This record gives sequence, C-alpha cells and structure tokens, in this order.
Amino acid sequence: MSELNGNSTNGSAEKGSKLLDVQGLQMHFPITRGIIFQRQVGAIKAVDGVDFTLFRGETLGLVGESGCGKSTTGRAILQLHRPTAGKVIFEGKDLTQTQGEELRKMRRRMQMIFQDPYASLNPRMTVGSIVGEPLEVHGIGSGRKDRQERVQDLLKTVGLNPYFVNRYPHEFSGGQRQRIGIARALAVNPAFIVCDEPISALDVSIQAQI
Repeated sequence: MSELNGNSTNGSAEKGSKLLDVQGLQMHFPITRGIIFQRQVGAIKAVDGVDFTLFRGETLGLVGESGCGKSTTGRAILQLHRPTAGKVIFEGKDLTQTQGEELRKMRRRMQMIFQDPYASLNPRMTVGSIVGEPLEVHGIGSGRKDRQERVQDLLKTVGLNPYFVNRYPHEFSGGQRQRIGIARALAVNPAFIVCDEPISALDVSIQAQI
C-alpha cells in the first residue's frame, strides 16, 4: 500500500516552502455576434489580474459576492479553463505552458472539490468507480485489490460506509454526495486542493457535518 501515499519526494518537502505562485491571472470569455460568420464584439472579464502566493501548509480563502470570479479563478489555476493571460507556477512549473501528458501527471498533485454535489458525480458510475477512477488514471496502487482497499479507506475517512462502493450517486443525499466528492479529491493524496464552496449547496445541519 506504500504506492498509494503519493510521491515520497514531494511529500517530504519542507512545510512552508512555496507551493503555488499565481501572477497576473486573467480569464476573459469572448462575446460574439453572428450565426454563420461570428465575430468577437467584446469580452466578459471574469478574472482580471489576480496575484497571490501559497505556501505548503497554508489555507487561502477567496472572498467575494456571487459571480465575481472565485470559481473561475480556481478552475483557471487547475487549467480546467485555459487562462487568457498570466502565470500559474505550481511546484516550480508554469501550468499555463504545460499540456498533454505532462499536465495530466501534474494533476495528480492538485485536485478540486466542486460546489455542486449533484452535477459533479457521473450518475452512470458506482461510488467505488468514482472514487477509484483517479487511482486508475494515475496508475496508483499495485493492483485492483490495493485500489479497492484504498477506496474503502477513503469512504471511511469521509464518514461513509465502505460497503457503499456498489451504489450509485442517486441513492445518496446531497451531503453524502459531497462526501464522495471529497473522497475522490483525496484519493491521489494531492499537495493542493481547490475547494469551490463545497458546502454552500447543502443544508446548515449537513454543512456542519462536512
């Protein structure tokens, strides 16, 4: 099970060393007109010049009104949206200049917990497949048995019955679905997690549990 603990070199890095450096991050979405021949007539500046540095062991909160670009900032950092401009330097590498297989490998070190527990889980996949998918994608674990054990351990960690692995998302409440999303994010033992208001869509009683 030692392989399931992630990269030993990164894991031994000194607490307090620089993990993430965001410089001049911009994310503009074009506004177009025309049906056949489209042309850009403007842009929505969802994120416009964000700068911050995050060190290992730190927690950083982005505060702002709804629609101000918090979620877009998180997605742009993880390259789920390709930034219009700026740099995102994660563990010494500029993610904006990274793509393909290299970016896929980097995503093992960074994960996201999405805001909507209903839309973020594939309804056609079992809980075991959802939580175990990152392990398979990144080749973590010595085999199927190791991965199954890891999935069960993760479900226990977030307060779910490990025998729920064969159930589907629709069989769970909103709070339970969000726990599944958290387990999925923790699966690859990432160095950095973006939490996109993971409890805002839940009842107050469930928020406290999460």
